Amino acid sequence: MKGHWQILVVDDETVMCESLAAWLREDGYAVDTASSGAEAVEAARRKPYAMCFIDLKMPGGMDGIETMMEIRRILPAAAFIIITAYATVDTAITAIKEGALEYIVKPCNPEEISILVARTMKVKNLERENEILRKKLSRKYLFHDIITKSPRMQDILALAREVASLRSTVLVRGESGTGKELVARAIHFSGDRSKAPFITVSCAALAETLLESELFGHEKGSFTGAAAQTKGKFELSNGGTIFLDEIGDISPKLQADLLRVLQERRFYRLGGTEEVRVDSRVIAATNRDLATEVREGRFRDDLYYRLNVIEIRIPPLRERREDIPLLAEHFVERLAHELGKKVDGISEGALKILLDHDWPGNVRELENAVERAIVTCRGRTLVEDDLAFLHQARITAPWSIPANMTLQDLERQAIEATLQRTSGNIKEAAAVLGIDRSTIYEKIKRYGIQR
Repeated sequence: MKGHWQILVVDDETVMCESLAAWLREDGYAVDTASSGAEAVEAARRKPYAMCFIDLKMPGGMDGIETMMEIRRILPAAAFIIITAYATVDTAITAIKEGALEYIVKPCNPEEISILVARTMKVKNLERENEILRKKLSRKYLFHDIITKSPRMQDILALAREVASLRSTVLVRGESGTGKELVARAIHFSGDRSKAPFITVSCAALAETLLESELFGHEKGSFTGAAAQTKGKFELSNGGTIFLDEIGDISPKLQADLLRVLQERRFYRLGGTEEVRVDSRVIAATNRDLATEVREGRFRDDLYYRLNVIEIRIPPLRERREDIPLLAEHFVERLAHELGKKVDGISEGALKILLDHDWPGNVRELENAVERAIVTCRGRTLVEDDLAFLHQARITAPWSIPANMTLQDLERQAIEATLQRTSGNIKEAAAVLGIDRSTIYEKIKRYGIQR
């Protein structure tokens, strides 16, 4: 996946600079050039270069060692190669001591350069794979893991950073698939509670009695099958964070129970008589407008005000289309590795299809679309044909509701049509419909839908 690694060549000699850049481009790398240290530092602020070739002697008051040190402050993970026509033992020692990976004497041998870069990038690939696997296992995400260049998202992340170390309750609002849990995890793992547990509860996935036991735990014998005392998610999250996903779906009784926990930081296990005290930070998420739910009497106003201490609203992907190329490239890199496919780029035509799509399932739908495209891709680059299913989905005939059709019939037909379009892929269908996978499983069973 050479295309993912970007290289910077810094040399005041134009011929040398362009020659080295040309060699590297022939090897398949994306290469930029700079003619001075100051220009190189500015370039490093704009792009995350994986490797930098820097000439030791340059005019303008900033030599190669100083340039390397400045860029290292911006890109600490970058690999640095110092190049010079004036080799001495002292300068070599200084370069290595300050963090240079190699010290090369001009004139450069193209074959040696190719071997050096290939070896370095192999290490970079292994480091990236380890990072992906480590995050996948621990699911610990920080703010710099959230991929965006949208000004609105930058403002949201700035607010989230400010509240990361507070105990205040946070309400994260946004459509399904916008990344509400990712923001919640970033808040937790960037704050003072990062060493304590982060516990997730999907409030829409469980019936009332099961959710009550899930949240607060139960005592032995409190109901049929309760063979032992079990701690609930609030108790398990003590000292850390509990993330209540789809909080708008909980019943009136659980709303009252949750309000008491938020007010008093204590509760009883199901069937228990001993009060349990907890210090858990609550982050709740919903795709509903809770203010409207309150006005229409479906959600308690006192609980809403308790939850809505700090509100973070994540815009849908269609309102931040500038993030689509960044996210798509990220998903190509990660999913190609996970699927074992040699795919490392997206053509301009394919990118236009992604930019033109409305993404009702938001980032989750984009991820699923990229995964599907990678699976069917026959080359090393995603092209228009690989994403034709998105284009076809937009070309639909005008549709009107048939007479005497019930809401249940409409829902069943929508689920059936989406499952057919996604070839029975539950995860992708749920993203398109804007509902949780647990919800779509329940509706498939209720309506007797064939997958």
